[in-house]
Amino acid sequence: MPEVLAGVLATPGLIWIVMAALVAGCVYGFAGFGAALIFMPIATAFVTPEVAVAAFAVSALASLVTVYPKAWVNCDRRASVLMITAALITAPLGVWVLRTANDLWLRWAVVAVVTITLIALLAGWRYRSTPNTATRAAVGGATGFVGGATGLNGPVIVLFNLAGQDPVARVRANNIIFLTTNSLLLLPIMALQGVLPMTSVLIGLTLLIPYGCGAWLGQRLFNPNQQHIYRGVAYTIIAAAIIIGLPIYQ
Repeated sequence: MPEVLAGVLATPGLIWIVMAALVAGCVYGFAGFGAALIFMPIATAFVTPEVAVAAFAVSALASLVTVYPKAWVNCDRRASVLMITAALITAPLGVWVLRTANDLWLRWAVVAVVTITLIALLAGWRYRSTPNTATRAAVGGATGFVGGATGLNGPVIVLFNLAGQDPVARVRANNIIFLTTNSLLLLPIMALQGVLPMTSVLIGLTLLIPYGCGAWLGQRLFNPNQQHIYRGVAYTIIAAAIIIGLPIYQ
């Protein structure tokens, strides 16, 4: 065990990974999305995508005591359960892609998915009809696959929720319930496929406090009447994460 702990402390860029977790948690508590979009591009600049995905999934445990309880009260529970179930079905295929694909390709995939999502959100795309069960299941399934393959549970589900007509408090709550639950469900799936090493778990546990503190602070700052402020802050930090995470610096 001492050797494993020493290995964690020797992780390249650990201080930057910790700082990324703090900022990601703050944005997550504030906007209800964006944590993985911020964390993954920065973390994968220092560690492999498998390690980053696993560590981030472990750090999501902090959300259970910071933002999850209040979000559960405000979310659309029936829709959330349906989409989480669909994501759970497709996530193993995504994890298989994570386990077998080239690391550099996955890093570019992370940046591409984040960039496309940000452009779509900035463009202000919206839909007016009420999504049916099949649509929600399809979105949940797509999110599970992308999340398993890249660690980014957010892009598909966030775009879907923000493009609807729900008030921002409901959108935020739906995102938190789905993203937190889906991140935690990735852990047993990754363990079964052999991509949950002890080093990743310990890095994730190291991130619990900074991520949890960030989420707590972000939730304290959230005000449903200031939609333009919290979206603007999240979009700005996500854009910065894209630039930092480009696989061209090493």
